[in-house]
Amino acid sequence: MTIRQRIALRGAPGSPYTRKMLAVLRYRRIPYRFLVGGIGSLPEDLPRPKVELLPTFYFETPDGELEAVVDSTPIIRRLEDEALGRSVLPEDPAVAFLNYLLEDYADEWLTKAMFHYRWHYAADIELAGEVLPRWRNLTGTDVEIAPQARFVRERQIGRLYVVGSNEVTAPVIEASYERFLQCLNACIQDGPFLFGRRPASADFGLFGQLTQLANFDPTPSRLTEANAPRVLAWVQAVEDLSGLEPEAGHWVDRDALPDSLRALLTEVGRTHVPALLANARAIDAGAEQVETEIDGQTWVQQPFPYQAKCLQWVRQEYARLDTEDRACVDEALAGTGCMALFG
Repeated sequence: MTIRQRIALRGAPGSPYTRKMLAVLRYRRIPYRFLVGGIGSLPEDLPRPKVELLPTFYFETPDGELEAVVDSTPIIRRLEDEALGRSVLPEDPAVAFLNYLLEDYADEWLTKAMFHYRWHYAADIELAGEVLPRWRNLTGTDVEIAPQARFVRERQIGRLYVVGSNEVTAPVIEASYERFLQCLNACIQDGPFLFGRRPASADFGLFGQLTQLANFDPTPSRLTEANAPRVLAWVQAVEDLSGLEPEAGHWVDRDALPDSLRALLTEVGRTHVPALLANARAIDAGAEQVETEIDGQTWVQQPFPYQAKCLQWVRQEYARLDTEDRACVDEALAGTGCMALFG
């Protein structure tokens, strides 16, 4: 199927996955219509997704109807099939797998930092509560916005458990974000993208989270500005890469993966991997709580069924590799802690 008209998507500026996908669409020069606002004001002529998440894409089916689709990672791959050119998936299968793993890290671990900082610190809570509800009601008075702001704050703070943010895990999350900044800073110097001189889907995954961490929420924004100004500049540049002209030779060669990428993969193995594995064990055991050790510190949270699926999908991608490509991936991941995913 090919795209015959502008794709409609619904999202919000404060949604990292919305920003991820808008940047993908701009870079790939795919025409779109962005419907800003919350799910509650969905126009009657658009279908609702089975699970209401942002962004929601509305794809045209072969019979001319619209279907509502969510989840950025499979949407990116669907767009690869429906709109040719300017791919965000590396051509080399081994490099493509590493991209998949890092995109999962962005979407499923880095989002812990994004959610944590926004709803853990007073200044961040205050700003988010004042701004987020106004995207749906730009003309609303302070009196009208006040109960909406209170609702947003209470609801989101009450959902911190979903990403595992609590008093026990806060030091782990914050230390991991600071290390991540230094890892990405080095990758940008070598790149300027993770896999060479053109962006991959993992770049856009990281970018999406950083639109909030580096550009909106006060606490992580100040931290980013002070410790990794190159990362802040990168986020601002990746917002719109429609003018970049990528070439096949701009992807990094599998035999020339930079040390900076390996350092980032080591950070993945240090944090995201043990979290995924512990979560899967808890779900398999029917446990009410995930308990493990990450980076030498205690980690506790409620089980998250979706991330158990993420682990399965990563393993499926790995299983699809042929012998030669898998050997290349194994070499790239050796010593990073990521091989535990397949043990």
